[in-house]
Amino acid sequence: MDWSLLTCARKGHITYAPDEPPLRRHLHVQTPVGEAWRCLRCGTYVHGEPHETGPAERAPLVKRGKELRDAFIMRFFAFERAVRGLIILLAAYGVWRFAASRGSIERIFEKEIPLLRPIAGQAGWDLDHSKIVESVQHVFDLRPATLRWLALALAVYALVELIEAVGLWLLKRWGEYFAVVATSFGLPVEIYELSERITAVRIGALIINVGLILYIVLTKRLFGVRGGRAAHEAHLRSGSLLEIEQAGHDTDLRRPDGVRTDTAQ
Repeated sequence: MDWSLLTCARKGHITYAPDEPPLRRHLHVQTPVGEAWRCLRCGTYVHGEPHETGPAERAPLVKRGKELRDAFIMRFFAFERAVRGLIILLAAYGVWRFAASRGSIERIFEKEIPLLRPIAGQAGWDLDHSKIVESVQHVFDLRPATLRWLALALAVYALVELIEAVGLWLLKRWGEYFAVVATSFGLPVEIYELSERITAVRIGALIINVGLILYIVLTKRLFGVRGGRAAHEAHLRSGSLLEIEQAGHDTDLRRPDGVRTDTAQ
């Protein structure tokens, strides 16, 4: 998949006219219908005035190829975090409502259980020793204040997940740091849960979170890894400038007038 072409089709091209004459000639062609400038992202020549002009060193940091694929992956993680955050937020609301109406719910539960015993008995289900019933009864034993604190903790957890989602979706560096730190704090809890009981869901969640941490730290060069932020931005900028510098040597690019770039004067 050509991520550069796909992104340009969705967002539009990015053209830039460098002040340096040799580089400017590499990005510019004159056609019968007017001038055209080469897109820094996909390499296609686009008719009309360039979007920006200036020194080559100030060319926009355009994500291309692999960087665009990385952006897609980051937004996939952002979507996963957003869904998780909304689910936890709904759980927090449910616990809060339960704390306020625990008495009436408990009375309904105690009233209905005797009526369900004969039906459950025919199905071979012993309600008096059911783990589900015991868990519900244990919840009824909790104080309303404890339930409210639990609802508050869930709400804070949901807020953290939603902040992660926003930062990752917007591809902000603070969002990457926030996601790594917040996810790292949750790893001990996930490992402890696995030590109590191993399930496919818990293993999957742990793998996703460890993978997210390693992926972001390595590809985005966080915490000084692989040269840190300066190296990351230099990598992005070199991608854009390399496109400019190699434009004159690329012999198979499409031009609006159908002439190959190596024949352009």
